[in-house]
Amino acid sequence: MVGFVRVAVVGALASGWAVAGSTAAHAAQAPAAPAATQADWVTASNLNTALVLEAQAKFDPEEASGNGLSAYDGLAVDLAPRRDERRAEALTAVIAELKRRREGERDPRIRQDLDILIQSVADDIESTRLRHKYMLGWIDAPEAMFGGLKVLLDDQVTPKRRARAVELLRRYVGDWPGTTPLTDLARARFEELRTPGLLGPDKVSVDNAIANAATFAEGIAKLFAQYKVAGAGPALAKLDAQIAAYTAWTKATVLPLARTDHRLPPEMYAFRLRQFGIDIDPRQLIAQAQVEFAETRATMAAIAPRVVAEKRLTPGSYVDIIRQLKRDPVPDDRIEESYAEINRRIEDAIRRERIVTLPERPMKMRLASVAESAASPAPHMEPPPLLNNTGEYGTFVLPVGVPGTGPELRYDDFNFPAAQWTVSAHEGRPGHELQFSAMLEGGVSQARILYAFNSVNVEGWALYAEAEALPYHPIEGQLMAYQARLLRAARAFLDPMLNLGLLSIDDARRILIEQVAVSPAMAKQEIERYTSRAPGQAGSYFYGYTRLLRIRIAAELALGPKFDRMAFNDFLLAQGLLPPDLLEKAVLTEFVPRQRSR
Repeated sequence: MVGFVRVAVVGALASGWAVAGSTAAHAAQAPAAPAATQADWVTASNLNTALVLEAQAKFDPEEASGNGLSAYDGLAVDLAPRRDERRAEALTAVIAELKRRREGERDPRIRQDLDILIQSVADDIESTRLRHKYMLGWIDAPEAMFGGLKVLLDDQVTPKRRARAVELLRRYVGDWPGTTPLTDLARARFEELRTPGLLGPDKVSVDNAIANAATFAEGIAKLFAQYKVAGAGPALAKLDAQIAAYTAWTKATVLPLARTDHRLPPEMYAFRLRQFGIDIDPRQLIAQAQVEFAETRATMAAIAPRVVAEKRLTPGSYVDIIRQLKRDPVPDDRIEESYAEINRRIEDAIRRERIVTLPERPMKMRLASVAESAASPAPHMEPPPLLNNTGEYGTFVLPVGVPGTGPELRYDDFNFPAAQWTVSAHEGRPGHELQFSAMLEGGVSQARILYAFNSVNVEGWALYAEAEALPYHPIEGQLMAYQARLLRAARAFLDPMLNLGLLSIDDARRILIEQVAVSPAMAKQEIERYTSRAPGQAGSYFYGYTRLLRIRIAAELALGPKFDRMAFNDFLLAQGLLPPDLLEKAVLTEFVPRQRSR
């Protein structure tokens, strides 16, 4: 269902600008608290994190810029020869220094943060090693440039910083002193790393890159026009020609080398699962998810007749009922208004039922552009600056489709009233938006914000948030909330089954359309997620949710009648983006004793 990505940079990283497994690169999703509100240990811990940030920013300044480090505004990714070797050498030195600092550190919280940093940087280096061992170094340069510029050309970026986007664009096209066009660097990098026997990119990603190249070029021009940033005209003219030439090169050189077998080498897939936070054997994940899928499907069959009666629909299966609900879409010009009203009603229930503490300010929301939809074709939360934040908050972004026409490119999954309840709970409140707010205002260390992240802990909270809100939805909203849960269970067995060769793509598509009841466009996006965009990530939603449920049950059993749901949920959010093992330890050693003492 919903996605959770940094639109500006993640698309570039996934294509090979930086280490694809870098925890911070993929998922540094929330801003640090203002320094005035931070505890002394947090300030001290952040000095260690700064060491890692500086080392990574030298190679990937767009990411640092997006995280709020304005000193890197206008600088472009380092794609010069031996990039990966030079980067690995720099990060190896960082690990040595972090280990030295850990030996003399007395504060257990700072030691824990140092462990987080050391493991994250080690994973960064390991990801580079695996890519060199198995894969050709192709980059989707048009998407990467769109992502890099979107970092600066954004509503939450000041006009002074937006102006630096012209410098970045000129660096991309080689119109800045001492620079080479990024498309030329990307081609040279491909040839530098080209070795017989290495695997090419999967054909789906190359086909998509070719199809979307012009969309990204047009999207970049629209960003400069939207924000009225002057001086980009000559560079934009060069960009169009360079993207056209790069696309022609991709067709002629890369496409013939693209692999039609989407499966990653087992070593790479296993590593990706661990990075996303899935620490069990994929076959065990498959078994757990299949049970959840069957149970959720049975719940939906039981709810469907109530929806029929309430909405006066034609009786049928839960799939029939969902398809009837989709026939009443909200017009595009009313989608934001509709979502805002539903989120208000969810917030009323959260406050009434004392589920979790909410901020008083309203949630930000907007529709995506065509280019954004091409880069990230699912609803998602666009995070604010991670560092040096001056009051910016995350924005719930809702794509309404992807460029083109036809049933495979049209979504009907997010823009009808019944579906908006659970999408809002996931992306808004009490889901991702509340995660960002809690970290923004709670004084969480940068190590826990930037480098403790994995998909299991962040998406686990969002599914848990859906479950907390579900009882307070209308019956048709509850049906769609269970449909979303059904999709997450399906993801958790379809992704590993496809990547282990246990299921065909046609069978996966059939399950998604005929049993989960998603649109053909959504099914296409889902399968591309499992096989191309982010193999291994899709199971993290279900797995993270189950880990959180286990932690909650442990707390309930330990506290009995002293268990307080609001206090528990507030405590979870206050920990930042800790992985489940560390979160469980915090609950059992800090939260439970504290509640007992009351």
